[in-house]
Amino acid sequence: MNYRLVIYLALIALFSACDHHPAKKRPALVVDDSPKELKSDTISSAKDSLITIAAVGDIMLGTSYPADSIGLPPDDAKCTFKYVIKDLKDADIAFANLEGVLLDTGAPVNYKLKFKHAPYLFRMPERYGSVLKAAGFNLISVGNNHSNDFDLAGRKSTAKVLDSLRIAFAGFRSHPLKEFTVNGVKYGFCAFSPNAQTVSLLNIKHAQKIISKLKANNDVVIVSFHGGGEGVGYEHVKDSVELFKGENRGDLVQFSHAAVDAGADLVIGHGPHVARAMELYKGRLIAYSLGNFATYKGVSVSGICGLAPLLKVKLNKMGEFVTGQIKSYRQDHFAGVKPDTLFRASRRIKALSETDILQPGISISDTGAITRVQ
Repeated sequence: MNYRLVIYLALIALFSACDHHPAKKRPALVVDDSPKELKSDTISSAKDSLITIAAVGDIMLGTSYPADSIGLPPDDAKCTFKYVIKDLKDADIAFANLEGVLLDTGAPVNYKLKFKHAPYLFRMPERYGSVLKAAGFNLISVGNNHSNDFDLAGRKSTAKVLDSLRIAFAGFRSHPLKEFTVNGVKYGFCAFSPNAQTVSLLNIKHAQKIISKLKANNDVVIVSFHGGGEGVGYEHVKDSVELFKGENRGDLVQFSHAAVDAGADLVIGHGPHVARAMELYKGRLIAYSLGNFATYKGVSVSGICGLAPLLKVKLNKMGEFVTGQIKSYRQDHFAGVKPDTLFRASRRIKALSETDILQPGISISDTGAITRVQ
């Protein structure tokens, strides 16, 4: 089967279904079919004097478990990202956390079926990988508390789908890091969480070794973490270990600072399902949580859980923060991600950054402009 042709036709179908004109596409991945070993994947991109990175939080496009008719959106997720494609595609890197797996069929991992409460189990159809690709995402974290919902079959299928679409990813123990090149700039990426079959967020020294190794071989290192408590009571950053339902969800300030100390140039947090503060530490931006971005039934989108910030940052080619922008969107279970003219996401992150971080090192305007503070 010609998989590239199948993917190409699928992307055309996605764009046609939403009846919109997509933003300028990134050039296709450079593929070397020669037998020599490649040290990294190469993603080609338009030249720019600065590096532009777009980042969002959790994405869960619907679940086919226990039945398609219950957990999948009516439009099969085709139009979820129609309003945000331009913001994603004009960036060199477009990042998200994939909350769940890409798998067509399969049973949940046994230990989750033994929970006293009904577990949330997220199994997105494999074809939804093309939805991510069409939106412009080219970097994905698979390190979270739902990446092992369907055991080894789910992890293997997710890796296979993302590889086939040339979307870089990391976060499984089997895939702890990724290296790739965009327009001559070498990137290293790693992702952490405190959950089964992921690279541990709790072992900070081990995380620092991974990050240091990436920095030694690359120009810019992006670090992702999935941690902290969950829900409306967990907006605030704690400078201590966070416990949630008896689980250690990490000391996120200590982890993030240690990551930068080891060589991280951008730290992107997610996991609490709400947005959190941002700070500039040693010239590197830390976003403690970007909350939810596109989550279908099974994940609340009411109140502050429905805020969907899209962070765009510009770094120089040494990885130092230059400027940024929080684009405010809101989630709708049936209409996808929609612009928010009231700027609720950026206003909330601004307020949290001012109250939770003693010296945030940045100023955030109501409309989301992020500037350095001397």
